Amino acid sequence: MGATRSNIDRLLRPRSVAVVGASAEPFSLGANVMANFGTFGFSGDLHPVSRRFEEVEGIACRKAISELPEGVDMAALVVPAGAVRQAIEDCAAKGMGGAVIFASGFAELGEEGIREQEAIARIANEAGMAVLGPNCLGFTNFVASVPMTFERIQPMKLGGPGVAVVAQSGAMTGNIREALRSRGLPIAYAISTGNEAVLSAEQVLAALADDEAVGSFAAFVEQIRDPAAFLSFAAKAWELGKPVVLMHPGRSQRSREAAQSHTGAMAGDHAVMETFVNAAGVTLVDSFDELFDTTLLRHRYPRAEIGGLGIVTNSGAVRGFCLDFCEDLGLKLPLLGDATSAKLGEVLPDFAAIDNPLDITAMGMSKPSLFGDTSAAMLADDSVDALLLAAMGGAPKQVMAKWNSLKPVMENATKPVAIAFLGDELPMPSEFLDEVRAAGVPFFRSPERAMRAFNNIAKLDRRPDLPQPAPVSAGEPRAVAEHEGKALLRARGLVVPEGGLAGELDAAKAIATRIGYPVALKVQAADIAHKSDLGGVKLNLADEASLTKAWGEIEASLEKHAAGKAIDGMLVETMAPRFDLELVVSARRDPSWGVVLIVGLGGVLTELMHDIRMMPAGLPRDAIERELDLLKGAALLRGYRGSKPLDVEAVVEFLDRLGRLVLEDGSIVEVEINPLVVYPQGQGVGILDVLMTRKD
Repeated sequence: MGATRSNIDRLLRPRSVAVVGASAEPFSLGANVMANFGTFGFSGDLHPVSRRFEEVEGIACRKAISELPEGVDMAALVVPAGAVRQAIEDCAAKGMGGAVIFASGFAELGEEGIREQEAIARIANEAGMAVLGPNCLGFTNFVASVPMTFERIQPMKLGGPGVAVVAQSGAMTGNIREALRSRGLPIAYAISTGNEAVLSAEQVLAALADDEAVGSFAAFVEQIRDPAAFLSFAAKAWELGKPVVLMHPGRSQRSREAAQSHTGAMAGDHAVMETFVNAAGVTLVDSFDELFDTTLLRHRYPRAEIGGLGIVTNSGAVRGFCLDFCEDLGLKLPLLGDATSAKLGEVLPDFAAIDNPLDITAMGMSKPSLFGDTSAAMLADDSVDALLLAAMGGAPKQVMAKWNSLKPVMENATKPVAIAFLGDELPMPSEFLDEVRAAGVPFFRSPERAMRAFNNIAKLDRRPDLPQPAPVSAGEPRAVAEHEGKALLRARGLVVPEGGLAGELDAAKAIATRIGYPVALKVQAADIAHKSDLGGVKLNLADEASLTKAWGEIEASLEKHAAGKAIDGMLVETMAPRFDLELVVSARRDPSWGVVLIVGLGGVLTELMHDIRMMPAGLPRDAIERELDLLKGAALLRGYRGSKPLDVEAVVEFLDRLGRLVLEDGSIVEVEINPLVVYPQGQGVGILDVLMTRKD
């Protein structure tokens, strides 16, 4: 059955709560949970359950869950791991909608813990209960004043839609919540999902998507257990204009192992996950600073599209740094229009260089109005989509003078704006901090953090809804010989070299005569992937005599290096014309996320430059072309230092067809074309070798 939507609502927005393991012992977990409800002034019914205490926080205790009234919305289980299973059974028997399990000692500890966690999940799922945890911090609903956590916490006024913080890790839930709160962001929910025996992070996120009190999401997950559900949530959040910022560790092997021991997560392929969540409009970040900073900007400006950033500073050194840093990021600093330059020239001294970034010079110290005047002029430029004021703050009076000049401009700006006052931990005037937060202007202490956050918005490139892959065939995966893979590609309209499979030399001669010399001769067997290593490939065979000799040499080499292997025969193919560039291309079916396309520079460049792009299969062709242009070696395709432009259109068409083939044919697990050779513009591409894995 699983947790019902109504019971998820009862869990997260309860009107009645039982605290099982309530305590009057100071600083104990049971005491902290009860004290939080008092601090928040919970307006619902609170039922402490305790065998030790007659009352807690002035409320009479019941001795057991069985003594509770029927239909309490949810329970906080402040009990040891060994008592959790019975507590869940008792809660289910009383018709509760959900529970929070704080205790650790389950899947994160290994096989025995996994079995106990699965037993708890079965009980909850059969009852339709929504359960957070085990091994979690619980949650706080700041909207309805429900502090379901053992961490002592204070209420927070929202004053508008807030951020929903969702993390598997309890520590990260608190870390993100407090970091965003310190930046002046309202928090609507802070929810820790822990080991996710029943409820996963994506289910919790989906349950919050429609909540009018939620304006954006900040998530930290070590595993997305149901990618389809997460992508469905992301699509809905995008549609509602609620940005999603996600941090997902797990790129390194050691990080994946840490996730396993931490929350029992079985991490998937991080690169594939990244490909799909980026395509869904989710901002994926790599660090805590980026998570905090990007959430700040995206929450303040949920609909922002940033093609070019304008920067105003009062330091030539900062200007130079920003030029370098933005180039490294790939963040565009557009040239200013003539009208903007003229307007700036009216207010700046003659010796000021009018450019972007704009250095207003030390004149800003004696004439602080320059900060507001130049910022207003920059914001009026059509090529500037957002503005960063990156300057030395100075003494408190100077900070306030700058802010008083900027305030009317930034308060009324229709484009994203931010301020970065340098000086690291140099204290800012409390009056300034209060006013800048009240105005909703994002404030940073370093320009690079602000620029990274702006760049994360600039990189947003949500793709249209992608086609769903066909159901996966049953059976065990098996390697497919090159000739079989090429036949399948040919049948789907992909151009492969002319040729045929020969079981004997005479048949090979007949094929070569039909297609014309020179030819290539390659041994064919499903379990021989690297034919050249076994002497199974001969190229540029110019006539029948060289073909006969090559046939004999391959047979002799196989007898020596591959005796006993089942051989389908030998593939005779037309030799490919001289080509200009090799690509390596593959399409593979990820069991969790779907079909991905991978393209990179082939030959030695693959390993030397690590230059690949990964994309979901089924993208429109213009999006595929944009991905190609993001390769480090993209200039080689477009024509580099006098070389001819290559047939990019043919590469795009090939990638499109290959991706759709794997989407539509559920028997294909993976296809690799290495190399795919690319000819000059208008002359197409060629497939030289194919490795394929299929299910029967």
